[in-house]
Amino acid sequence: QVQLVESGGGSVQAGGSLRISCVVSRFNMSPFRMGWFRQSPGKEREGIACIGGGSTSYADSVRGRFTISRVDKSLFLQMKNLKPEDTAMYFCAADHSILQCGLRRVDYQFWGQGTQVTVSS
Repeated sequence: QVQLVESGGGSVQAGGSLRISCVVSRFNMSPFRMGWFRQSPGKEREGIACIGGGSTSYADSVRGRFTISRVDKSLFLQMKNLKPEDTAMYFCAADHSILQCGLRRVDYQFWGQGTQVTVSS
């Protein structure tokens, strides 16, 4: 059973930075694509960044402020200039596909449990 475990969430003031991580275990196939999603109460889960197939992609809402990176089976999201609207549960996702990564939920088969990021004004 593939497992994804996020860590590094917390509370930060607006304008601050935070880095969250995700470790994938029991994932035998390579290469694969990975992504970060987030969900606020009452809102749909949205894709914000992904990496795979030799490329990265970002949602307009985070482009220029967030950076996704990957080392082997660990995924990272460096977040800078955080805003209160970035407050959400952040989820890591992974998939076997070697195709270019995407920001749709259907692009990913495996999900973590999430880590909470709270940005205060």
